Amino acid sequence: MPACPALLIAAPASGQGKTTVTAALARLHARQGRRVTVFKCGPDFLDPQIHAVASGRPCQNLDLGMCGEDDARWRLARAAEESDLILIEGVMGLFDGTPSAADIAIRFNVPVMALIDAGAMAQTFGAVAHGLATYRPSLPFAGVLANRVGSARHTEMLRESLPAGMGWFGALPRSEDSLPERHLGLMQAAEIDDLAARLDKLADALAASATVDLPKPVFFLPANPPNIEPLLAGKRIAIARDAAYGFIYPANLETLSALGAELHFFSPVAGDGLPECDAVWLPGGYPELHAEALSKNQALWASLKAHVAANKPLFAECGGMMSLFEQIVDKSGITHNFAGILPGKAVMQQRLAALGMQVAALPEGRVTGHTFHYSKSETTLTPLIRAQTPDGREGEPVYRHLRTTASYVHIYFPSNPGALAKLLG
Repeated sequence: MPACPALLIAAPASGQGKTTVTAALARLHARQGRRVTVFKCGPDFLDPQIHAVASGRPCQNLDLGMCGEDDARWRLARAAEESDLILIEGVMGLFDGTPSAADIAIRFNVPVMALIDAGAMAQTFGAVAHGLATYRPSLPFAGVLANRVGSARHTEMLRESLPAGMGWFGALPRSEDSLPERHLGLMQAAEIDDLAARLDKLADALAASATVDLPKPVFFLPANPPNIEPLLAGKRIAIARDAAYGFIYPANLETLSALGAELHFFSPVAGDGLPECDAVWLPGGYPELHAEALSKNQALWASLKAHVAANKPLFAECGGMMSLFEQIVDKSGITHNFAGILPGKAVMQQRLAALGMQVAALPEGRVTGHTFHYSKSETTLTPLIRAQTPDGREGEPVYRHLRTTASYVHIYFPSNPGALAKLLG
């Protein structure tokens, strides 16, 4: 039975500093020569990019809804065999969502460190900590870390407010250091020029003011990865990957490789043309932020049109789908011409347009994924199907034109590798 020190970093709510502290912990231990594997609860793309830089290893997603328990179990078991430390960043508040970060902690017996923003409280800190620790008696609660603390005296009051016997991981001082954000969350790791220096500074602050000893080992049940047949053996798949198309689960790339595909990455923003390929994947991202450069890459869009006309597979999700429309209208109201493979346009909104898990019954098979976008699409296309939310409500439309499949849904490829093989093969 594989065993590895492990800790789930949670909080009472979003915005408490979970990503910052998780990345700082990963950086601190990685600098000491430890092999640190970080996981992110939920379907997030951006936090895992930060954690991958902090740890020097890929960061996978854990989501009992989108990914499933079996997927989570074997990835944790693999990490336990390969790592000196496993860190799991929670999502939203500890008990928020169905399933929640607490559900993952309980299912896999991973101790929880609760990070609490104490910047505007004193003795109430103890009450919040007590509530988190006792709300679900089966939760393996390890203790608390205070964030944004004002002084040594403030730290002392916080610690004294804790119930007897509760674990204390220390306190982080109030700081202006934070990771930059935009409308979908943190900026992508590759866009933060001084990310390494920021992470080192955060790790130094953690080492100076908090307990950073390794947590106790957790025993994970042994589990084997799924047996995936090489249904895409010999197939070359071109994958857009840059600042405009960066929303890619590492597990999706692993799945394509396990299917036997040859992966060829290219950068539309840098002006790359379409590589020679059998299929194309345009992932999600921020095409609206790079619209000027992308609209000038006419050679790429012409090649994609020829690819589609030749009845070759093209899969586009979220920002990738937006790019296939005739136009994208950015938040400033400026219209940019794009591929024109699908009729219509994508219009950026000032508020979130959709968020949540989706299940899509494609002709190729059932897949799970999620949606998270600030744009709305206006098109004359009739959807092939509509995805559904887990509780059965109508979800995102999925469009099909020849062998082009496009939707706002970000598919988690391990949910049905065979369906992806049919989609791209």
